[in-house]
Amino acid sequence: MTVDAITDVAGVRVGHATRSGDGWLTGTTVVLAPDGGAVVAVDVRGGGPGTKETDALDPRNVVTRVDAVVLTGGSAYGLDAASGVMAWLEEQRRGVRVGADPAHVVPVVPAACVFDLGRGGDFRARPDAGTGRAAVEAAADTAPGARVPEGCVGAGAGAVAGRVKGGVGTASTVLDSGITVAALAVVNAAGSVIEPGTGALYGELCQGRVEYPAESVHEAARRRLDEAAVRMVPPPLNTTLAVVATDANLSKAQAQKLAGTAHDGIARAIRPVHLLHDGDTVFALATGARSLTEHPLELNGILAAGADVVTRAIVRGVRAAESVDGPGGTWPSYRELYGAR
Repeated sequence: MTVDAITDVAGVRVGHATRSGDGWLTGTTVVLAPDGGAVVAVDVRGGGPGTKETDALDPRNVVTRVDAVVLTGGSAYGLDAASGVMAWLEEQRRGVRVGADPAHVVPVVPAACVFDLGRGGDFRARPDAGTGRAAVEAAADTAPGARVPEGCVGAGAGAVAGRVKGGVGTASTVLDSGITVAALAVVNAAGSVIEPGTGALYGELCQGRVEYPAESVHEAARRRLDEAAVRMVPPPLNTTLAVVATDANLSKAQAQKLAGTAHDGIARAIRPVHLLHDGDTVFALATGARSLTEHPLELNGILAAGADVVTRAIVRGVRAAESVDGPGGTWPSYRELYGAR
């Protein structure tokens, strides 16, 4: 049984740590690989990224497997959350072996951040090592194949998508070959997720499954957004993050190609993307449980599916988000504006 989430890739688990209230509106999300780690690669296309340990993922470099990927709020300050994940992994003796003693490991923990500083009201309220540890412990405590909480949780707690509230979303698909491809996205975009003429979500338009809002609903939504704009500080630094996971046996170079083509899924759901003040980053994670055939083009199906599930994950993150009206600003949710539909 699948749950239409990144946890449909066997062995992959997700944990969130969320802080809200008293000046806080932020958090951290950890994607935990199966025991033994996974092949991980990255593709960064935003002009203002905040990342950690991404150089280690270059196919030319020595690290072959990684145990966790961290997505976090707090801009560059929030990258400290990766330290808490690293400490937890060391206690589990998971990481790159650097000595004869099994305890002598150095966990490589790639991380990327979104800009959400001050959205809860306190600029200094941001994730730290303790937040990261709480998120990875939450991931470790989940059952295999568990559903993943979506919306204003973890790294999506303070996320904003254009003029509406953003959040975390996830989706998955199973190819005819039996290979699973899935994604988790944190939607915190400077660009818009909403087609301005109709109020439909860009990500649903490209999937051909959209039900257009009534014109009266769209007009009411536009008035509501104009009212909220009075208390809305234009977000100067935003980022959409994603992790695409598969159980296919990919090399680091193939995983890097998957991370790159998955950016197409962001471009279908958000306009514009990859700007100088975005930090758009996609990680690809391959557990290696299923072998590819020798056909040289079999990877194409995985690449196409990766972009598709990223688009669906973004749509789900926006639809699951809840409105925020607090000291850091007002961001209506898409659901408040247009209904569940």
